[in-house]
Amino acid sequence: MSETRAKREYRAPALEKGLDVLELLAANRSGLTLAQISNALDRSSSELFRMVQVLEARGYVGRAADEDGLVLTNKLFALGMTRAPAKDLLEAALPIMRGACQQIGQSCHLAVASGDQMVVVARIEAPGDLGFSVRVGYRRKIVEATSGLVLYAFQPEAVRQRWAKELKPSVSAAVWKAFEAAAGKARFDGFVRGDSYVTKAVVDFSVPVQGPDGVAAALTCPYLDNVSAIAPSDTVALLQRAAAEITAEIRPTA
Repeated sequence: MSETRAKREYRAPALEKGLDVLELLAANRSGLTLAQISNALDRSSSELFRMVQVLEARGYVGRAADEDGLVLTNKLFALGMTRAPAKDLLEAALPIMRGACQQIGQSCHLAVASGDQMVVVARIEAPGDLGFSVRVGYRRKIVEATSGLVLYAFQPEAVRQRWAKELKPSVSAAVWKAFEAAAGKARFDGFVRGDSYVTKAVVDFSVPVQGPDGVAAALTCPYLDNVSAIAPSDTVALLQRAAAEITAEIRPTA
């Protein structure tokens, strides 16, 4: 049966409506009101009201901090993390990340690609009382994040070309040119050093974790320069060692 015919015969309008709402909220970090959702999807508020109520009752969406809109919760993310490949990555990475954080004295997090975004799937807090960390579930566009740059830069060329077709149209020519130049530098250096997009007090160091078919994840340390911090070069070396250990765990042996 052709794909077109299958789409025509097996349409589920209510399900499609719900998926449209979820995808819209996933693309917007700030909350959206029902009126904004209706306008964006070109549907009436009455048509979406019950759908949104059910999604909220089931825990897929929730109220924004200002109570004026709806945001996507981490429930879909949590469901996705129950898949075997993700569990294998996390099971391998977490103990190694804990050891690395103890040596580095800083927090670190693991990010994977999700569409045109990177999403943080695991983090380990810094030892002691002082540190900076990124919450699990945090998302940012690949072209706007240090972890995203690593996820792109260290992929095989064929994968990069495929990703470029998806990512390039979303930014200006100047932004894409700078992103590609940064990716080339990353491959030469073996890691990425980037100013934090969140605070001027933090510098991100990020390295690739290789999987069977390319980069599986980016291991990133939000480096806070304090009196007890080790040298940035030592931080990168420990991150690279941890990434190599995770890679050895998740790559199939010959």
